[in-house]
Formats: sequence, structure tokens, C-alpha cells
Amino acid sequence: MDIEQRAATMGEVKRTGSQSSLDSARKEKYSEAHETAKPVEDEEPARPSFAKKYRHFILAGLAAVILGWWISATVLKATRHRWIPQTVIAWAFLLIIAFRYIPNSVVTRPVEAVWVPCVATPWNKLSYRARLAVGWLCLLGIVFGSAFGFPLEPGTAYGDRAINVLGLFLFQVGFWLTSKNRSIVPWHTIIVGLFMQQVIALFVLKTGAGFSIFKWIAYLAADFLAQGLEGAAFFFDKETVQTKHWFFVNTLSTIIFFIAFVQMLYYLGVMQWVIEKFAWLFHKLMDVSGAEAVVAAASPFIGQGESACLVRPYVDLMTESELHLSMTSGFSTIAGSVLGAYIFLGVPPENLVTASVMSIPASISISKMRSPETEEPVTRGRVTVDRGIVDKSKEPVNALHAFGQGAVFGLIVAGQILTNVLTVVSLVAAINGTLTWVGKGFGIPALTLQLIIGYIFYPITFLLGVPRREILPVARFFATKLVANEFVAYQALQDLMKTDAALSFRAYTICSYGLCGFANLGSLGIQIGVLGALAPSRQKVIARIAVSAMICGFLSTLQAAGIIGMLI
Repeated sequence: MDIEQRAATMGEVKRTGSQSSLDSARKEKYSEAHETAKPVEDEEPARPSFAKKYRHFILAGLAAVILGWWISATVLKATRHRWIPQTVIAWAFLLIIAFRYIPNSVVTRPVEAVWVPCVATPWNKLSYRARLAVGWLCLLGIVFGSAFGFPLEPGTAYGDRAINVLGLFLFQVGFWLTSKNRSIVPWHTIIVGLFMQQVIALFVLKTGAGFSIFKWIAYLAADFLAQGLEGAAFFFDKETVQTKHWFFVNTLSTIIFFIAFVQMLYYLGVMQWVIEKFAWLFHKLMDVSGAEAVVAAASPFIGQGESACLVRPYVDLMTESELHLSMTSGFSTIAGSVLGAYIFLGVPPENLVTASVMSIPASISISKMRSPETEEPVTRGRVTVDRGIVDKSKEPVNALHAFGQGAVFGLIVAGQILTNVLTVVSLVAAINGTLTWVGKGFGIPALTLQLIIGYIFYPITFLLGVPRREILPVARFFATKLVANEFVAYQALQDLMKTDAALSFRAYTICSYGLCGFANLGSLGIQIGVLGALAPSRQKVIARIAVSAMICGFLSTLQAAGIIGMLI
């Protein structure tokens, strides 16, 4: 939506006196928050004199090593088959180094010289309704092209893909009907979000380059996370780690190692740089505020609670729509720290990585449909990434210190996961025991919470294109995820796949995508607690919208699964 249209639309929204007062208070606190959260690029990290003096030689040597590695890896027979991801990674780093000395205008000016007169100017001359119509036509084209333009996979019929298209349509109608303000839904954001999901799915599943890149990233992440098991083997033994795959040993060891490594990357400024680039992309494409873009982009990397810390000074100033999006993005993705846990359970890594990336635009579009912006965010038009350090006295002095602090924090997170899984699984078992006892009196000996909610989710699972005979088992896995958590659901899914009643490839793929998110009752408490601590004055708003955000996050993962169903 352009600026004039947004201004005209916002002017039609009636604000209550309390809302206006809240806006005034938010603006008064803006200058203080702006001073607190400086952009990462404005901070000049302390560099050793040696690094300052020989920086150019170090970067030149690093570039030579990367270029040599790329040439060697492309020529050698053992690594030649993975030339696509190697080329992308190597030249990405080479360009990053090169543009420390080459001004960006070398690229931006020629692009601008073509883009502005040929695309931007004619496009902006169109009316808002005309641009919206073009966007809808492009979206319909890519949706129907994805569903019916590719050969069928074994075990799939065009009727299954037609159900996926119908499900996507009904999902959007449902979000619009339940919107808090249907008259100001930002359709530009919705269209771009759906379009991006389709593009990501097509790139991964229908192009050799896309599949190779995502598969390489997924297995690289799996191999890296597996290094955390070396520490576990030191305390236990290799047989326990390699054959028994205990959750307490394998999963929690990997989580502690990953969080420690991420904290070290924070100290070095790497994570802020990566998240800032992702946030800038979604900020430009989907017209969301800087704070929303940062939280949404960071959720797949660092998790639902920690992502909000990147915009810590602004959380207390967020509008209700921004808070809703921040929570939805956390519920709709998984953190890198638990990626290894799902991989060790046997879930295909490429499914997990693709689902997380697809859930970023999905969470933005769904949240903005459900809770459109009626106020003016203080971070509109700017992307700012804070280092997330609450207590400056605990700021690490070097990378090794940051790694150690991260390990301690990882132990706390692992403990929370352990206690949460233990208590939730036990609570669900207690509830199921009671339901089974009651059900026997009605002649239903297998009555459980998953069975009840599974039947409630039956029509939703049908709209995802799951084969008829497998709808109820898949719906019960979704119910397990919502009631317990995705750990329990994935474990149950993998246990089923080892039996004679294993799901078909289509049902399994849709299910594995649909389970890839933090939307469950346990995470609901985590989100309320973390955001409530970061924004004390917004605790009532956070508590009021938390359930809505959890449902939106849950449905965003299902929507991603439905889009994948169009292509398999």
C-alpha cells in the first residue's frame, strides 16, 4: 500500500481517547529508546591495533583462500557434484569483502537508471486498485501454475492439488472474516506474503539449484549441530550417544552447544548483520515496521523469546499489531537450537529449513490480516538491530567469554525444555487416562485428548490435501503438537513411520511441514512471560492477544504445508 493510500485509510480509523493517550506516551518515550538502540552499523567495535593496521592484507588473504577453495572444490571429483551451493557461498563471501572497498553506487546507480523509468514510474502512475488487481492476477497465476502446471508425483491426483488450492482460498477467507478491522487490511502485504511462499516452495521443490542449495544448508546445519555430541560422548560414552539417542543426552547437548555458538556470533557481530539483511528484505517487500521485520526475520535463527530482545528498547513502544506479529512469527517458526533435535529424530533437514523460511512471510501476512495496523509504529521506515544485552555489566569482553556465557544460558534453556516436555507429557497422559476411564463408560475405550482435537482438526487437515485414509492420523499429530509440543508430535510421527501403518510420502511430507513451529500451549506461557518482561506497560495487551497469535502461528505452518502439497 502506498503512502497516500495508507494515510487516507488511517484517517478513516476512529481512535478512542485512551488510544490517543497511549500514542502520545509512546512518542514521548521514542527519543529515549532511539538513543538506547543504536543501529549495529553505527557502533564502532573495538579492534586490536594489529587488526586495524593489517586489515586490508587480512581481507585480501581471506579472499584468496576462499577463491582457491572454490576453484579446488569445483575441480575435484569428490566435491564437484555440489558446485551450486559452493559457488553461491564462496561468491557471496567474496562480494561481501569486495564491497568493503567498492561503493554500493556502482551497482545501485545502473539498476536505478533502468528500474525507475522502466518499472517504478509506470507502476506508481497506476491507481491503487489497478496495482492491487495486477497483484491478485500474478498471485492467482503462480498458485494455479504451481498446482496444475507440473507433472503429478506418484500417489497424487490433480484432485488432491485442487483441494490444496481450495484450502488456501478458505484460509484467507477465514482470516479476513475474523480480522479485527476488515476495512484496513493491508492487501499489498497479504499478496506479497502469499507470493513469496509460493516462490520459495517452487524454488526448493521444482528447481535443481534451489533443492541443492537448501539441502546443502540443511545438511551443513545437521553436521554442525552434530559436533555438540562430541561433548556429550565425553561425559557419557559413544555407545549411548550413537545408538541409544536419549533425548536428555543428544538433544539437550546439541541445544547447549548451538546457543553458546550463537552468543559468540553475536559478540562478533555476525548474527546482527545476517538478521539485519533479512529484516531489510521483508521490510521493503512487505511494508512492515523495522521492529516487526527484525523479530520475524530472527525467529527461525534464535527462537521466539530471544528474537524480541533484538528490538528490546522498542518492545514497550510497540503497537498492538506489532506485538501480535512478533508473537505470531515466534509461534510459526522453530529456533536453530532445536533444529538438531528434530533432525536426530529422523525428520528430513531440508523440510525443516524450507518450512522455517516459508513461515516468515506466512506469519507476516496472516498476522496483518488478523490484526491490521491502526496506529503509527515508531520504527516505521527504519530497521534497527539491538545487541539484546539487558545488563551492560555482563557484556562479554571477548569471543571466548561470550561463548562461555552462551553455554550457561544454553544450560538454562535446555533445562526449561526438559522440564516443559516432562511436565506437559505427564499432564497430557493424566488427562488421557481420565478420558479413557470416562470413555469406557460410553463404550469408547480409546478416548484421548488427541483423538478429540484430531476430529476437530479433521476438516482443516482435509484442506491440506492429505490422502483421505490418512487424514485422521495426521490430524491427531497436529493435535499433539498444539496440546503438548512439536517434540512429542515429531517423535510420535517417527515412531509411526517405523511400523506397517506408515504414512504415504505425500501425507508424511505435509505433516512434517505442518508440525514445524512453536505454536503450543507451553510456548504460549513462554511468549507472554518474555514479552511481558520486556514491555511491562503492555502486559495486558500481550495477554489479551496471545491466544490469537498462537492460533495464527499454528495456521501459518499449516498454510505452508498446504502450499507444499500443491507441488508434491
